[in-house]
Amino acid sequence: MTQQAIPGREARLGRAIGQELTPGRAVGGVVLLLPAGDETSARRAHPFALANVRALGRRLARAGREEGLVAHAVHYRCRGWNGADAQPAADALWAADEVVRRYGDVPVCLAGIDMGGRAALHAGGHSAVNSVLALAPWLPEKDVARAPEPVKQLVGRHVLIAHGTNDERTDPELSFRFAERLKKANRDTARFEVHSDGHAMMQHRAEVFALAVDFVRGALFGQPFARPVADAFAAPPPLGLRMPLASGFGRALMR
Repeated sequence: MTQQAIPGREARLGRAIGQELTPGRAVGGVVLLLPAGDETSARRAHPFALANVRALGRRLARAGREEGLVAHAVHYRCRGWNGADAQPAADALWAADEVVRRYGDVPVCLAGIDMGGRAALHAGGHSAVNSVLALAPWLPEKDVARAPEPVKQLVGRHVLIAHGTNDERTDPELSFRFAERLKKANRDTARFEVHSDGHAMMQHRAEVFALAVDFVRGALFGQPFARPVADAFAAPPPLGLRMPLASGFGRALMR
């Protein structure tokens, strides 16, 4: 995808996470990690936001080493969404193109946190992308003066959203309303609620990471989803969109 020019700046992929775990193994799938950002800004992504997604990437790469899973953090041209420019979403599309160039025909999951979650949902229509993971996604308030967030690009993809119920930065009710609209177009949509947790979902970090591992391995490599995840995909709304993330979820995956 052609990137809109920002003087002296280009999006780039961070160092591959995962190849060092299984040297010489062919890449079987890629997770593109999309960090948080700001509504309006021309500055580069904050180092803390990049560290956040890299931690998720390391967890995913360890769990998917036998399948040849590799993760890359996407370094945006700037950290701002910047209105109609939607620059992080454009950078995510560029990154998916770059994955195809580097690795060929491998399945891609877009995994975003906060504003990165919105970028992942917007860019999920790329032909190489088969799944989208959005953690505490930043989604705008409903505004009758503009079109609602698009969902048609996500048809045919597995989409999982997780959100803390006490999030005071990105409204969990907005991600529920988005998931409700998406479910009508794409049955492979699920949403988990992390009860009593905030924006970073640090109280239940182990469970959130285990949920991410289960989803990514299932979506990219056809591994069976854990029963709660399979139930969330199968359940009609609102049940599958308000699925509680149980304490201790995925302990068997933790190693």
